[in-house]
Amino acid sequence: RLLLSTPIFYANGPPHIGHLYSALLADALLRHRRLRAAGPSRLCTGTDEHGLKIQQAAAAAGTSPAELCERVSGLFRQALTQAGVAYTDFTRTSEPRHQRAVRHFWGALRDGGVLYKGSYEGWYCTPEESFLPESQLAERTDAQGRPCKVSVETGHEVHWTKEENYMFRLSAFRDPLQNWLRDNPRAIFPDPFYQRVLRWLDEDLPDLSVSRERSRLQWGIPVPGDPTQTIYVWVDALVNYLSVVGYPESHGPWWPAVHHVVGKDILKFHALYWPALLLAAGLEPPERVLVHSHWTVRGQKMSKSLGNVVDPAVCVGQYGVDGFRYFLLRQGVPERDCDYYHEKVVKLVNSELADALGGLLNRSTAPSINPSNTYPRFSEPCFPKVLGSREAEGTGRVSAEDYELVAAVASLPAQVDSYFESFQIYKALECIAQCVRKTNGFFQRHRPWKLDRRDAAEQLWLDTILHVTLECLRVYGTLLQPVVPHMAEKLLARLAVGPAERGLSGLTFLARYDGKPCPFEGRQLGPDTGILFQRLGKS
Repeated sequence: RLLLSTPIFYANGPPHIGHLYSALLADALLRHRRLRAAGPSRLCTGTDEHGLKIQQAAAAAGTSPAELCERVSGLFRQALTQAGVAYTDFTRTSEPRHQRAVRHFWGALRDGGVLYKGSYEGWYCTPEESFLPESQLAERTDAQGRPCKVSVETGHEVHWTKEENYMFRLSAFRDPLQNWLRDNPRAIFPDPFYQRVLRWLDEDLPDLSVSRERSRLQWGIPVPGDPTQTIYVWVDALVNYLSVVGYPESHGPWWPAVHHVVGKDILKFHALYWPALLLAAGLEPPERVLVHSHWTVRGQKMSKSLGNVVDPAVCVGQYGVDGFRYFLLRQGVPERDCDYYHEKVVKLVNSELADALGGLLNRSTAPSINPSNTYPRFSEPCFPKVLGSREAEGTGRVSAEDYELVAAVASLPAQVDSYFESFQIYKALECIAQCVRKTNGFFQRHRPWKLDRRDAAEQLWLDTILHVTLECLRVYGTLLQPVVPHMAEKLLARLAVGPAERGLSGLTFLARYDGKPCPFEGRQLGPDTGILFQRLGKS
């Protein structure tokens, strides 16, 4: 079993492409796993609906926090569905089942003796809902020219805050956390983020404030047995990963087989605080935390003040759901920030989806070249297993490059598998794109449109070229299903690949080259599904 999770998204504003990127990574991992038939899996997402920021955003919008959350969580559901994210669970932290799980989790922490009441003072950053140490602050002047302190990482202003809270003994968990990470070097991935967490564990590990005064924060879950305090929004939000699998009664089969997909800005919460809280509550840390970086827009950070926040709904409208998904997953590199701009999307999607892949399908199934509309037969003498075998007199048309192509496509499924396993979907897509280019080269090199079907020898060679090309396309269509589901469905349907023939576990390539039968050979192709991917205009 495996539970894949996205962060639950903060309900103080509408979704942007950064949120969608987290969700698309998790969705592609889920779809890939299902194609491998690797046991039951779920994908959970949702909205984080408590905290000071939401209380303030609602007040500013002249509405109640509950109404704001209702509206914004609806926007997130809509954006995820629009982008084809196949989530199985959507948690709202305002739901009773979640609140019940949070109260139970608090009780487990209390019973474990890891909570104590202490007075806490420090610089509090409302947008980040967290206290920040001096080392993470810088001096600035505010709009009125007065000196103020801001967070180095985000530029948000911080305020000196003093209050009495419940504290969590995070300091007691340095050794258990270090042991966990030493025993599981792939628990936090990619490696640069794992190294960052190890460095944090070498530094000071102060105890963590896990509640706020109720007088300051009404919009949240009250501390069980102490109505003067509200459970800190981060503790409440993290528990969604447990409440979704039925904690505290029925989480057993799913926990800790969970992979959290998170942005690097919330790494500390997921790689330090969450595992420590779980250990304290008598549970195991998650199996893996998969971390990605941020999207900038023309080199600048996305921000409301710059007015450059990219709306996923607009993207899906402009590029289609598959174009949008393909761009983010092909260009997004988890270990570094990636840049988004319209011309880049158009160029990539047109060249790789519309021209290279769509063009290849179009040319190899055109009535002029394949008038019978069938999956043509492969002729072994035309494409002998060993390079240079002289069985076929006068058909020595196969070149070394053709054998390279066959070897590349034969090894592609295993390569794609290993890249998905190591959270490098962009590398999987790069390999597929390279193979598509090679297949176009193969088709171009042998010019099947110049061959004469009335000549028996030429017909055998023509059908062999088409057979190899369609076999390549079938492999690409199968491997691309997790990333561009609609387009892959269209491609596979055109090649008459049935629903039961689209899995990864039984994926073969060019069986006839190895002297085995090919179930597709001679089959009538599916109906013409039209242009595979419509070229995007410049506008």
